[in-house]
Amino acid sequence: MKGLAAGIGVVFLSPILIAGTGMMLASSADAVQSSGSFSSCLSDIDSDKVAEQVTKILDGASGKDVHVEGLDLPAEQVPNAQTIVAAGLSLDVPKKGQIIALATAMQESRLRNLAYGDRDSLGLFQQRPSQGWGSAEQIRDPTYASEQFYRHLLKVSGWQQMTVAQAAQAVQKSGLPDAYAQWEELATALQAAIAKTFPGGGDADGKHTDQDKKPSTSTTGCAPGQDGSGFGRIPEGSVPKGYSIPKDAHPRARKAITWAMRQLGTLYQWGGSCTNSHGPDPMGRCDCSSLMQQAYAHAGVTLTRTTYTQVNEGNAVSPSQLEPGDLIFSRGTAARPEHVGMYMGKGLVIEAPRTTKPVRITPIKDWTILAARRVI
Repeated sequence: MKGLAAGIGVVFLSPILIAGTGMMLASSADAVQSSGSFSSCLSDIDSDKVAEQVTKILDGASGKDVHVEGLDLPAEQVPNAQTIVAAGLSLDVPKKGQIIALATAMQESRLRNLAYGDRDSLGLFQQRPSQGWGSAEQIRDPTYASEQFYRHLLKVSGWQQMTVAQAAQAVQKSGLPDAYAQWEELATALQAAIAKTFPGGGDADGKHTDQDKKPSTSTTGCAPGQDGSGFGRIPEGSVPKGYSIPKDAHPRARKAITWAMRQLGTLYQWGGSCTNSHGPDPMGRCDCSSLMQQAYAHAGVTLTRTTYTQVNEGNAVSPSQLEPGDLIFSRGTAARPEHVGMYMGKGLVIEAPRTTKPVRITPIKDWTILAARRVI
């Protein structure tokens, strides 16, 4: 099995490396912010459908006609996922370990071999040269990075009895320990689809158990109809018909949401203070983080000014367990996100999106959630 990882590196990584800056060496914030619609509410993964689409990619399909929910660039992401699985098989890592590795890479890089990250973090797992994971060149090698992750995982006492999120956190030591859970179901489906392409890989543990057939935690999805899709198209700057702040919302969250809704329809202003969004001075309008800051200021909660610092406010919360008033972050990376909105309950988020766009309400299904924080 040891030759598997090296073989995958030749078959699947070489074309990407040859492409030079196009994929591996010039990953950018814009690439990470592409139009994927995965959110914490993705559930009931169709494993057969995932297997069908993964097979197309591995058979050479371009990715244009391939759709794997949760993967916005499958032509790049699936080969990286296969490298991770291959490395696990070559090291005789059990199936659950491979799922943990996939879920970790999904959270850390969206299965992209990134050339950037928080501080000196790089690659699929956002490993840091300064923390002893290897040189920058080594970490950018997906096979090396995968093997390093597994070697660290195998040193964690009792990792097989942990949830996927707990085991991933034991290796990564992230400031967002619950975020890995949201990827477990998709990681399980990808592992099953990819492993069976290798001799003996479809039964990596030598047997199938109930634990193999389903995620070890039930907190990876949302109740039906709670992804915001039930409201249909929401005109920019308006409140969708039928929405009201949930009765069980925390009083301060209710105040923050109410204040934020009063800013609906006002134009975004980068660097704006959000202290007078309806006034004549553009700098009184809101950007994404000042909307959050001022909404909570009117509820008696002090927040820092920027998205980069707000991601450290309050306490981390799993995106699968959001409550009204929670801040959710997207774009960029989990440690350094570039956008923030406020969850309103019922699958909706209020945000100041970007230049030329007004403060608006959007369904959470349109968000790729990197982190979530509860500030009350």
